[in-house]
Amino acid sequence: MKAAVLVAPGRFDVRDVPMPDVGPQDALIRVSRTGICGTDMHIFHGHYAVENLPLIPGHEFCGTIAEVGAEVAHLAVGQRVVADINIGCGTCYWCRRNEILNCPAMTQVGIGRDGAFAEYVAVPARLVIPAPDGISDAVLALTEPVSCVVRAARKSQVRFGQSVVILGAGPMGNLHVQLMRLLGVAPIIVADLSPDRCRMALEVGADAAISDPAALRDRVLAMTGGRGADMVIESVGSPRLYVSAQTLIRKGGHIAFFGLTGPEDILPVNILQTILQENSLKGSVAGMGEDMHDALALLSHGRFATAAFTTARYALDDIQTAFETFAARPQDLKTQIIP
Repeated sequence: MKAAVLVAPGRFDVRDVPMPDVGPQDALIRVSRTGICGTDMHIFHGHYAVENLPLIPGHEFCGTIAEVGAEVAHLAVGQRVVADINIGCGTCYWCRRNEILNCPAMTQVGIGRDGAFAEYVAVPARLVIPAPDGISDAVLALTEPVSCVVRAARKSQVRFGQSVVILGAGPMGNLHVQLMRLLGVAPIIVADLSPDRCRMALEVGADAAISDPAALRDRVLAMTGGRGADMVIESVGSPRLYVSAQTLIRKGGHIAFFGLTGPEDILPVNILQTILQENSLKGSVAGMGEDMHDALALLSHGRFATAAFTTARYALDDIQTAFETFAARPQDLKTQIIP
């Protein structure tokens, strides 16, 4: 099959590789669409999972069942599907609690093992989710990123009527805005240096979008009765923004750690202030289990505006260009590869 192999940071080699092995409990998926994720960009630039190269990345995918293992009875060839990318042992303490990323044996499709920037990808059949009728491939491939914001909201226990600041209006920041709107959050305040992405955030439900960092704190205080926000979601992966988040939450507020930073980045926290104000910090990175099913239900019933996520499409042969030009295309919240 044809696949895009990341052979070194910054360099793809599109070439013929052997078909994936299909074990008795696996499913082989013919890939229809694969989105480029921020994590993929980190891998491409050598900031994350470099030890796994050479690698076929790609984990935001959908496709059609091409083959199932001998012990698989619940899937059929020809079904359109998505898949949970998080593979744990299934029996340990963390797997039982749906905290699969903490499983000692955990790996992820497209990050720790070969993924879906290819014509075919093999995954454990138990992680494959059949798609409902009527949802396009372009939207179906958004299930995994939407599941990530679903999990972040679930972990933070956000409630209607609460105020939220979202730092970053890129692809994931935009999805956070849309989910917060669905959950009845008010107000939703977005900060991003890009006026274009601020405008896009307003179009999908933000109550305010601020591109001037110097004005952010005053605007947050003005919109929250002088208290600060109930919750701040960092969706960029900037240590500077994580520091800033501590100045934007109210007493008793919550910071959702979402954007990936480098492994060496350390956050200075005012310990006494955090204790006395009963603030909380909680991490969340990937949707899994029921998060995927919830995301698919929301997408299939049209709860997300998806046009800006589905218009930029590149052939697999052009994946190098797709990665190299992504930052220069702020109007494209997502780029999808079509094998």
